[in-house]
Amino acid sequence: MSENQPVLLLTGASRGIGHATVKRFGGAGWRVLTISRQEFDPRCPWPDAERNHIQLDLADVGAVRDLVPRIKEISGGRLDALINNAAISPKHSDGSKINSLQMAYQDWLHIFNVNFFSAILLAQGLSDLLVESKGSIVNMTSIVGSRVHPFASAAYATSKAALAALTREMANDLGRYGVRVNAVSPGEIDTAILSPGTEEIVQREIPMRRLGKPSEVADLLFFLCSDQALYLSGSEVHIDGGQRV
Repeated sequence: MSENQPVLLLTGASRGIGHATVKRFGGAGWRVLTISRQEFDPRCPWPDAERNHIQLDLADVGAVRDLVPRIKEISGGRLDALINNAAISPKHSDGSKINSLQMAYQDWLHIFNVNFFSAILLAQGLSDLLVESKGSIVNMTSIVGSRVHPFASAAYATSKAALAALTREMANDLGRYGVRVNAVSPGEIDTAILSPGTEEIVQREIPMRRLGKPSEVADLLFFLCSDQALYLSGSEVHIDGGQRV
């Protein structure tokens, strides 16, 4: 590990977009610290992956706060980017959507802790390192934050809308220190979170008539954290094949 090697902290790294993001940044020479509620999976083949992995359930906000000093120690006191990718979207046992009238308060709270509150807690705790590096934060929002979706739960959608608003607020608060904050809003990406019936959405709603690839989202995340996006902040960048139109 070189002292000049940029460092990324990525939540929700155990599959899909998270895996693709580790590969994209690692391939460009970044050191990637990963947070997941899962133990390290030996099928993750990148260098030093196990040493750079932290097992944590982001629903435990107290544990998230307590983890910050350990992250600083593991990172060597350097952080160039924080990507808040972790999210959960529970469904009924038959795979159908849980609407706003059906979800209990504790379930709303659990989802918001993972999808929303963990993002701001990590940003608050690590802001000094990001200010020092004039780094970047990217929050993973979603197309469902601005429209009703047939499969995504109401709590998931609401948490993503809140995260988009938080992105604007954080961009305003951190911009004076040279830290950029943006959001990436994926549409239908080919990951395990998709529900049966997604193919109908692809053919009916997406002009490009295909699912997005996790690697395409990872490329966008890398751009937003790179020197090519130094004047881009407070934006929510959509990557959905034109679905939102």
